[in-house]
Amino acid sequence: MKLGYTILYVEDVRRSLDFYAQAFGQTVKFLHDSGDFGELDTGSTSLAFSSRKLMTELQKNPKPANAKAPSFEIAFTTDDVAAAVARAVAAGAPLMQPPEQMPWGQTVAYVADLDGFLVEICTPMAL
Repeated sequence: MKLGYTILYVEDVRRSLDFYAQAFGQTVKFLHDSGDFGELDTGSTSLAFSSRKLMTELQKNPKPANAKAPSFEIAFTTDDVAAAVARAVAAGAPLMQPPEQMPWGQTVAYVADLDGFLVEICTPMAL
């Protein structure tokens, strides 16, 4: 099997799509007419967004994300972490951790998105 997509439960899907386009240079792939579901074109695996309102209507009980106590993170890779972090912060992303060289060779930084999801910005792993 292949991972098809990851869905983040957000307050406002359109706002999240616009934020990810501005902050991380992503392209909107799809937004449902209802505004309650959308996807970004992020490569072979899509990053999707569903409104918490829709999830509640579907008998789910989504909780807001908290970047200071995350249950998971998403990651974008780039060769220029500092520039990507500056772009994200300029778009309104709170800086959680500035770029840092890790012992395994990666440069890693963290920001939060507008709904509190933790977003790692890092260089690709050397194989």
